[in-house]
Parts: sequence; C-alpha cells; structure tokens
Amino acid sequence: MSLPPLVEPAAELTQEEVQRYSRHLIIPDVGMDGQKRLKNAKVLVIGAGGLGSPALLYLAAAGVGTLGIVEFDTVDESNLQRQIIHGQSDIGKSKALSAKESIAEVNPLVNVITHDVRLDNDNVLELFAQYDLILDGTDNFATRYLVNDAAVLLGKPYVWGSIFRFEGQVSVFWEKHGPNYRDLYPVPPPPGMVPSCAEGGVLGVLCASIGSIMVTEAIKLITGIGDPLIGRLMVYDALEMSYKTLKLRKDPESEPIEKLIDYDAFCGDLTPEAAEAVSGSTISVGQLKEWLEARDKGEKDFELIDVREPVEREINNIPGSVLIPKGDFQNGTALPQLPQDKQVVLYCKVGGRSAEVLALVHGAGLKDAVHVGGGVSAWVSQIDPSQAAY
Repeated sequence: MSLPPLVEPAAELTQEEVQRYSRHLIIPDVGMDGQKRLKNAKVLVIGAGGLGSPALLYLAAAGVGTLGIVEFDTVDESNLQRQIIHGQSDIGKSKALSAKESIAEVNPLVNVITHDVRLDNDNVLELFAQYDLILDGTDNFATRYLVNDAAVLLGKPYVWGSIFRFEGQVSVFWEKHGPNYRDLYPVPPPPGMVPSCAEGGVLGVLCASIGSIMVTEAIKLITGIGDPLIGRLMVYDALEMSYKTLKLRKDPESEPIEKLIDYDAFCGDLTPEAAEAVSGSTISVGQLKEWLEARDKGEKDFELIDVREPVEREINNIPGSVLIPKGDFQNGTALPQLPQDKQVVLYCKVGGRSAEVLALVHGAGLKDAVHVGGGVSAWVSQIDPSQAAY
C-alpha cells in the first residue's frame, strides 16, 4: 500500500545539510524532496530505552528536523547492555537529557524536545497533537493501548515495536488506512501471563534490529516512498534469523474508539485472585529483615521462598531463602514441598509473580502465607545495596 508523503517539504536545505545528507540525496526515491520532508517532520518517540535508543539515533542521523522524547526514568547500569544512546557517565542522569546530549553529538541540526513525564490520559492528547508521527517501543500493555487509542482519536499514524528475548515484532498502525493495535490484540493477556523484558530478558542487539526497522518505516511514511507495514505484522526471530510477515485486518466487530479509558484497570497488574490474596498478606522488606533476624535468634520460624527463575537468583537473592520457581507452583509440583508446620513467605523481583503464587498457596490451604511487597528489587535498594540490581 503506497501512501502520499506524511509531511510537506521544508523550503530549502542549507549547504551544510546538503553535505551531511548527500548519501540520501543521491538516492532517487529520497532525493532533495524527501530530505526536505524529513527536515520538516516532527516525530515523537515514546521512551529512550531499548527500542527508543537506536530509533532516536537513526532518526537524528537521517535528518528528522524535530524529535520529541517522552521519558521520565533515569539511566541505570543494567540499561547499558542494550540502551546504546546512554553511556557509563550517564548513570543516574535523566534518560531524556542523556538522549538529547547523545543526539546532539550525532546531529546538532536536529531540534530535540524532551518531555520528562510519564505518559498518561492527562497529557497524551496534547503531546501527540504537536507531532506528525509517533514511535512506540514501550514494554507494558497499558501504555501500548493508551498510545493506540490516542493516535486513533487524533488520526495520527504510529510505528509500533516490541521485543522479548530473541524475538521482535513491528507494525504500522493508522486507523484511516488500516487496522490499529486493538485489531491485533483486542484484549491484553491475563496478568502475569507475559513477562516483561525486566523479568524475561532481551538480547541487547535485538533492539538495534527492531529499532532500525521502526525508523525505516518512519522514513517511508514521512517521504511517501515504499510500502509501509500498514495491515502487516513483521515478526523477527534472531535465533532462526528469519523474518515473517503476517497480514492484519480490521476487526469488523470491534467497538469504535471514542475516548480514553482507565488503562491500568483494563490491563490489570494482578489477577483478581492475586489482588485478593495480597490484601492483608503483604509485608515490607523492612519487616522481612526483622523477621529474618528473629529467625536467626530462634524467635520466629518461616520458610522464605524465591519464586523467580534460577538465572535471576544468580544475579541477586535475599539470604536465607530457597528457590521454587513460579512454574512449579502452576503445574502443582511445588505444593507438596511446602511446609505445613511453619509460615510461608514468598518473593520475586518486584512482587507481581509472588502475588500470583500467593493466590495459589492460599488456595492450597496455607492461609497465613504472605509475600514481600517490592520483592528483591526493594531488598537490594533499601536493605542490601551491595548486591546487583537488574
């Protein structure tokens, strides 16, 4: 599906711009006209993380005139394995500021606007209205549905990318020309069903593969060249080194998107069973520290269980715990291992998985079981900062 260019061309290119973009200018399909359109384009990138990093660098290098960055987080050492727009000296710095500084090194001719905010219902429409095109590489479903619905309401096209471990997906959603994200995923997966990259990991270089495809689609839309991924889903498997393209179509029975909704409630961080289980059965890492000290003195007895995967435990753990992965609870093999004569305390990385396991343990009759709010991440940040975070 060929479409007209998304952006009108700028009036002219300076001599400096002609020299900088000469390799674009000699491509007949891009040429002077296409480069002027890139100069005049305003692109908003959601997140300066794994996908946002290569996307921002290549958009800047390509000569996109105005780049907006929505990012409220700060740079952590664990980001550097894949978020190549940041460096060692940026640790602790605002990701938006770090990204802006890196872009200035790549192309000082680009106007970078930072939006150091969390994208939400109150600001999304105002932000999107300022840009021609949106790139979304976020890793949570609530934000993905928010981006989609806002883009539909404003009639904006957006490029969507997703990564996990060795696999990535890319598509272009534009309501007036094809399907939107809800046609691909009408409802979010059940809470806890799909782990995030922070829980399941991602091959760092996969970000470059998918991020570069997202930028390619953006350039095609802006300049009106080629066949954009509208109505198609590109799936990349790095281990097989294969690319597959699946056709997408609009769901004829889907409800029209007429307003923004409560996306956290729609996606649900926890299942209803887990939400009920953690109510009144959650302890803080400070309480756990006191409990462990009391256990060492023989004043309290309980079993502390880590429900993460073995590879995560190799990175960090709460001393005095044993490992029983969440999957063992789900398939039933863990339940016979649980002590019947002492309290069970569960933890994971941040609390989501342990909450789901807690519901299973309560259902098995151990009603006094509790889980640790914030998980090992809270333990490392508040109790034992000598351990590595991830």
